[in-house]
Amino acid sequence: MVALSVTASQVQPSTTASIKSGIAAEAITAGQTVYVLTAGTIGLCDCDGTAPANTCAGIAVNDAAARQKVSYQTNGTITIGAGASIAAGDIFYAGPTAGSIVPEADVASGDNVIYLGVGNSSNGIVLNIHNSGVAHA
Repeated sequence: MVALSVTASQVQPSTTASIKSGIAAEAITAGQTVYVLTAGTIGLCDCDGTAPANTCAGIAVNDAAARQKVSYQTNGTITIGAGASIAAGDIFYAGPTAGSIVPEADVASGDNVIYLGVGNSSNGIVLNIHNSGVAHA
């Protein structure tokens, strides 16, 4: 399997979602996983990167160029888009390509295990982010 094919224009938080925001440290596209840098800016999460990039704070809900405001969802259901073809019960993690979302089978040896949530039947993910701090065996 491969990383989800996110349709940025279709990324939408649910009405009960928790949303935070910050200033983008780099270009970010809606639907990418993000983390908070020590300076409080927002960057792309990368499960095989170094700290703090190998943690995840949420999923971006808007596009932003570097130094622009970006909002990200931390929990609740987020629609990822029709191109993602998410099935109910699929489990998703932050991937090794910066900002990517991958199925469980794509978490490789040495990757920091960052659970994002479970798929619903509407091309969405019910977020319940857990940064385990554990490298996959």
